[in-house]
Amino acid sequence: MARLARPKPWGDLPRGTHPCEGLLFIDKDQGVTSHDIVGALRRLGATRQVGHAGTLDPMATGLLIVATGRLTKLIQYLVGADKTYEARICLGVGSNTDDAEGELHAGPPVHADDAAIDAVLTNFIGDIMQVPATVSAIKVDGKRAHDRAREGEEVTLAARPIHVERFARTSPVHRRAIDGELAARVAEFDVVVTASSGTYVRALARDVGQALGTEAHLTALRRTEIGPWNVTDAYSVADLKGMIENDQGLPVVSMAQVCRQVFPVIDIDDAEARALRNGLFIDKRAPISAGTRADRWPAAAFCGDEAVALVSPRSGKLKPDLQLTL
Repeated sequence: MARLARPKPWGDLPRGTHPCEGLLFIDKDQGVTSHDIVGALRRLGATRQVGHAGTLDPMATGLLIVATGRLTKLIQYLVGADKTYEARICLGVGSNTDDAEGELHAGPPVHADDAAIDAVLTNFIGDIMQVPATVSAIKVDGKRAHDRAREGEEVTLAARPIHVERFARTSPVHRRAIDGELAARVAEFDVVVTASSGTYVRALARDVGQALGTEAHLTALRRTEIGPWNVTDAYSVADLKGMIENDQGLPVVSMAQVCRQVFPVIDIDDAEARALRNGLFIDKRAPISAGTRADRWPAAAFCGDEAVALVSPRSGKLKPDLQLTL
């Protein structure tokens, strides 16, 4: 029997009349997948060239960067940006998925006071090793871990290095009892997390629980920042639907705008631009944009207002890594 498609919160979508090209900042609804967002933008943006720069779990809301047209070339450079999240952790109850969508089970009672909780959060700041959530998109021998877990396999994922820049409590600790089949005494509180790409916030919640002698899971997650971008600048799919229905263009950020925000900038002349477009190295010794560090490569080579290519040093010259023009 064919599986019925899940209804989407935005309903039926109109098809855009002109192919969309640029970066879009989406405020993802709860209950939809990142792939659902890509599908919606293919229709609204009238293009098959759509990709996103970092998955959000269905339970999570918040900032999802979607690239369309030629901007999909830049996804590989955007996914590595640090990300900031607002989350809620529940101590005293564990989950097989480390979040509220899994099978819940009571853990040992929570005895830690507020100061002990804050001290444990501080211990996770810095360079640490993290075992990702078992139910995740990480591939194990060519198959995603969540598929293996759903089939009853025991999945063991290797720890990987991450960097946590900020991990702090942002609300009082609320203590309460859960009655019924899942009898437990729990403690819930909100946190803010800024961490490197590849960090699983629900795995952080799990590990905080273990460090406090109990179990824990994530009950809410919202991504608020990716690199220089904030969710306050994002639109819901319903917002974009309304724009297309009113014959408005989608609010895309152009190639040039993205490159100036993400990469250091090198100014080149017409002859150097032609060379880069032809895949040739250029002998460029002119200073790059102010504040640029030597280790921040690639850089974006601009001829006037046009982003021509991403470049990096090779044998005293600059080589084109990625063509940005047609």
